[in-house]
Amino acid sequence: MTRFRFARQAWFWLAGAALIAAHQPATAQGQVTVYCSILEEQCREGAAMFERSTGIKVAMVRKSTGEVYAQVKAEATNPRGDIWWGGPGEPHLQAADEGLLDEYKSPRLPELHEWAQRHAEQSKFRTAGIYLGALGVGYNTELLKKKGLPEPKCWADLLDAKFKDEIQIADPSSSGTAYVFLATTVQRLGEEKGFDYLKALHKNVNQYTKSGIAPVKATALGETTVGIAFIHDMLTQQLQGAPVKTFAPCEGTGYETGSVSIIKGGKNPEAARKFLDFALSPEAQNINAKLKINSIPSNKNAELSPDAPKFSEIKLIDYDTPRWGSPAERSRLLKKFDTDVKALPR
Repeated sequence: MTRFRFARQAWFWLAGAALIAAHQPATAQGQVTVYCSILEEQCREGAAMFERSTGIKVAMVRKSTGEVYAQVKAEATNPRGDIWWGGPGEPHLQAADEGLLDEYKSPRLPELHEWAQRHAEQSKFRTAGIYLGALGVGYNTELLKKKGLPEPKCWADLLDAKFKDEIQIADPSSSGTAYVFLATTVQRLGEEKGFDYLKALHKNVNQYTKSGIAPVKATALGETTVGIAFIHDMLTQQLQGAPVKTFAPCEGTGYETGSVSIIKGGKNPEAARKFLDFALSPEAQNINAKLKINSIPSNKNAELSPDAPKFSEIKLIDYDTPRWGSPAERSRLLKKFDTDVKALPR
């Protein structure tokens, strides 16, 4: 091959490569490690959407809220994660108070509903609200009928001896969902009566699961008759055809302020800020409506599913998220639950 022919072929090869590159997706502009505490489907969809729009590669780890909190705390001297996406706000607030999260005022904060802006302010802008979800109860209608059990409508109904081994809830040490239930019970009844209720309920619990979504899926699959979880998660199963009915208990119930936070000392702070902005955007929050997940989005411009629970029709207690998210209170309640309730025989 002559020098001229070689040079000409090399030029054509380089030109062709440049043309192909011009039609490829955006090249990676860095990376971000996200600890995800929402549903796995949401995690995957959000990661793919963020990568497409920014070119930043996402390493996604899905764990329950309590597990992520424990991991962030354990890794405090050498953080491996950059973002904590999802899960009830109390563990996020505890992590913020313990200096594990970075302050960041997203330019998207003015787009959020007042309750989400207040959540960010209460945390001194070390976390931000992305959704709202009311705590409730779901039951498998086929199992209920087959076993001849009464239809529950209130928290008190779950103490009926007929529900022995029929109720499933997560462990509050690993699950943000279950911690909201623990704090709701204590706030609703007072600490002494609240723990009396939890001890009585313990006799009817068949399992304390690691994840808050596990009782939802177990109820839908007929592996347990009753599950305590967030109403919107039960509704998702119902809309997918599972024989599930869900309700807000008659005495009143608490709720979660789903949160997103930047982990202090993470290796990719700029990418983390971009991801937090993304999580607050209507595009990211519209994933919920797309996947028929019926929580209430924090961005005023995000889509609200027509099947979402109507908060005006639910009796909500004045749930004190900052109090139950304080390190001292949350740690104390979890320790007391382990020793006074979970350790009891059933």
